[in-house]
This record gives sequence, C-alpha cells and structure tokens, in this order.
Amino acid sequence: MKSSVIVFPGTNRERDVADVLAEVTGTAPRIVWHGDSEVPQSDLIVLPGGFSFGDYLRCGAMAAHSPIMRDVVAKAKAGVPVLGICNGFQILCETGLLPGVLQRNASLKFICKDVWLKVESTRTRFTGCYNQGEVAQMICAHGDGNYFADVATLDSLEGEGRVVFRYCDPAGNVTPEANANGAQRNIAGIADPTGRILGMMPHPENAAEAMLGSVDGRKLFESLLAA
Repeated sequence: MKSSVIVFPGTNRERDVADVLAEVTGTAPRIVWHGDSEVPQSDLIVLPGGFSFGDYLRCGAMAAHSPIMRDVVAKAKAGVPVLGICNGFQILCETGLLPGVLQRNASLKFICKDVWLKVESTRTRFTGCYNQGEVAQMICAHGDGNYFADVATLDSLEGEGRVVFRYCDPAGNVTPEANANGAQRNIAGIADPTGRILGMMPHPENAAEAMLGSVDGRKLFESLLAA
C-alpha cells in the first residue's frame, strides 16, 4: 500500500503516523512538502496533526491554500482515500472536503489526555476492523477540537451514518462529561458520503503501540490495509 504524508510548516506528527503506516503496511510512506504541486501516486493521503502555519487566521485555514492541496482535493474527488488527523481534520473542513468547522475547546484550554471513542460506523475504509459500538482508547492533543456545524448538517451526518467516532466514557456511554472539547453531539470524527475521506481529532497513530498505553488506534491503519 503506497501512502503519502503531507507536511506543512508547523506539522509535528508526520513521523508518528509514518512509523505506524510503515509498520502496518510494510511500506514507508512518502513525505510530501506543502509547497510541492503534486502528490505521488498513492493509495492513501494523510494530513497529520500539528499547528500548520502556527494556526494563524484559523486552524488549517492557511494550509488549505498551500499548493499541494489543489492536488490533494483533486485526488480525493477522484477517489483516493484521505485521512485528516487533528490539524488534518481542520484542513479538510477548511477545504470543504468535509463539512463544519473546528472551534476553540469549550474550556478555552489546550487539552492533552486519553479519550475514549465509540465507533459509530464500520462502513468506512478506516473502520472495517472495528466492531460497531466498540470503545477505542486514543489520545487527544488540541486547542481547537470543538466540532461545530448547523443543525441541518448535523442531522444529515447522523442520517447518512457519517458520524464515525463519538466521545464516550470507558464503558461506551456518550455523555456530556465524556465530551473532551464541547463538540456538538460528542462528534470526534466524520466521513464524507463515500467513506473514503475521514477527519478525526484524536490521534490513532499515538495509540498504536502498547508502550504508549493503547493499541486501539492501530486497527484504523489495519482497516485501511484490509480495504
């Protein structure tokens, strides 16, 4: 499986996700600079976490206009799977590949802690190795992870089964207390209508080794390989 990881000024999780992809797929991904004009032929494109362009203007707003993103958007629309993690999720929303926006956390504080996610959909290329309703322990590290969209968009996401992950407690209960950042309807990750584009705030690449406290995120990458 050939994959490409896009790097912007301020990206800081590209090596984390590259290591997991290399281990799971057996092939090291290409690291692609934001100033390039074309993504190499890929079976997967990843927009990793970090603080692209220092999060000026809005998180992901400047990165969305980088030269490489024209080709990322074109390839996504042509059917290449795209995974956006944390800042990558913000960039996907800024490009319009996914609806909604990521606002400041309700606490107005940066959050870095373990979170639990309820798998709401296994009908994507990213979640086929999970069970419906499974609880996955992952890690979040963000200041702007509060997912917001208008009611019509939220209802559409729910009705089309495009809410992929939702914040929950370790027992799988979706409660206000389990909501890490104030995201509407506890949404932690959403997909496009095809299930080939996924944006999520928590970091599966940092929950893929036992020494880090959880291997639940590894299933996401194994799902991609199986798909």
